Amino acid sequence: MGRIRGTILKQRPADVVTLLFLSFLFTLTIVFYDALPKALFLLGLYTVLLAVQVILIRFRNNGAFLGLFYDLIFPTLCVLLIFDSLEWLVHYVNPEDIDPMLIRLDYLIFRNHPTVLLERIMNPLLTDILQIAYSTYYFIPVSFGIVLLRNNQKSEFNKSLFMILFCFYLSYLGYILMPALGPRFYLDHLQTTGLQGLLVAEPLHDLLNRLEGIKRDAFPSGHTGIAVVVLCLAYQYKRDLFWIYLPVVSALLFSTVYLRYHYVVDVIAGFGLTLLTIVIGEWYYGWWLKNRGRS
Repeated sequence: MGRIRGTILKQRPADVVTLLFLSFLFTLTIVFYDALPKALFLLGLYTVLLAVQVILIRFRNNGAFLGLFYDLIFPTLCVLLIFDSLEWLVHYVNPEDIDPMLIRLDYLIFRNHPTVLLERIMNPLLTDILQIAYSTYYFIPVSFGIVLLRNNQKSEFNKSLFMILFCFYLSYLGYILMPALGPRFYLDHLQTTGLQGLLVAEPLHDLLNRLEGIKRDAFPSGHTGIAVVVLCLAYQYKRDLFWIYLPVVSALLFSTVYLRYHYVVDVIAGFGLTLLTIVIGEWYYGWWLKNRGRS
């Protein structure tokens, strides 16, 4: 037990949380092997990602490019590849979608379906603007990391990377435990008009559909959780960037419902995801900082 604790304390928290989550997915794939149509592919993917993470921990200081790959490129690729793999995992591990419950909760709050109510304010320009805002989901955390690295704020970067990865992995765990397709699928028959943009809404929407596929990733809203976590980190470490992000994140949050990707309760749960990330993340990071010198 002491050896495990010592090993954990020697590693950057961002690396530990990635290794733990990949190990969890690997174990889950073995447990549900017979139910998964691409089980062998998933085992191979998670094994490769685990191996690359271990290799990078060992050789991260061997050159500037390897350091950049370790700090920024691999974490980004890891998040994207894990997310992509959920299409072949979530529904087969937990086939019961919770959309009916989420729809009822939204209806209890608004006495109607929010995506239907928002048809009253729909217009092509607004749809274009909100589709662009929604698409900034991955660019916001990556751009924040780049700024911290360029400013030589390495300790702030390491903590931010851990918090952002932790939030991503918590959201993925939420998709596995509480799969939901979202209103664009479940409530499509109730919408009286389609989402029409001027120039970019449809191409961006189609591109995201092709890239993301069907992941059952509505609850909790990872867009909300991640964006607000980055907003909190920017307020703490790069205040001028916070004011740039604030209107973009505000538009992103509204877009999740307007564009029919999420129920309102998904967004509320996304704020809960942010809170959970900050509370647990701050506790763990503080424990790691306090004890790493004793390992």
